[in-house]
Amino acid sequence: MKITWFGHSAYRLEFANSVVMIDPFLTGNPVFQGDAEAASAGATHILLTHGHSDHVGDTMAIHQRTGAKVVANFEICMWLARQGLKAMDPMNTGGTTQQDDFSVTLTIAFHSSSVMDENGITQDLGLPGGLVITPKAKGEPVVYHMGDTEVFGDMALIGELHSPTVAMVPVGDRFTMDGKRGALAVKRFLPTVTTAIPCHFGTFPMIAPDASLFEREMAGAKARVLVPEKGVAFTL
Repeated sequence: MKITWFGHSAYRLEFANSVVMIDPFLTGNPVFQGDAEAASAGATHILLTHGHSDHVGDTMAIHQRTGAKVVANFEICMWLARQGLKAMDPMNTGGTTQQDDFSVTLTIAFHSSSVMDENGITQDLGLPGGLVITPKAKGEPVVYHMGDTEVFGDMALIGELHSPTVAMVPVGDRFTMDGKRGALAVKRFLPTVTTAIPCHFGTFPMIAPDASLFEREMAGAKARVLVPEKGVAFTL
């Protein structure tokens, strides 16, 4: 699997015949380096953890360019459908949907999920979630993108049910857990994870500028910490 991190919580996964964009906050992302069209070229799927603008991001623009199918909770899908979304696979917490090369399970996450309109009125967009991406081909990693969340004990059940080997862990504090609690999540609840990738840091002044606390707290852990260079693909 080839993985590219674009800063914040935005990722591109490439495996088999699929190009999967997760929380594609590209346009307006102050740490995104590159061209949004190039970053999302050939996208087949867009997976969304929740409805905040720094996660939905370029979803509609990517869909309009590529026809990528959006996989998200029911409320987000219906909200995007009113904006012209044509290809979608709505789901909700605990559900699993089958795509061509992989399955997606929507897990719980402790956060919020909403959008603010031009009049400043907030619309609820259902429950926030995490994502478990399980490729159908043998040998590919199972990826757990935690979404925006605090640490919670039922991460152990997610680990038991899905045996993820890669975890994308929000560590920026204020809106998510910090690096210390992110490390606790991986070390205590996710024993099958071999690669922990911190995210949701360094994007805005209000959150942690780097992942150093997470890196320190993960010292001696079974899982290695990988802080990718933004926009540079790596293979797992």
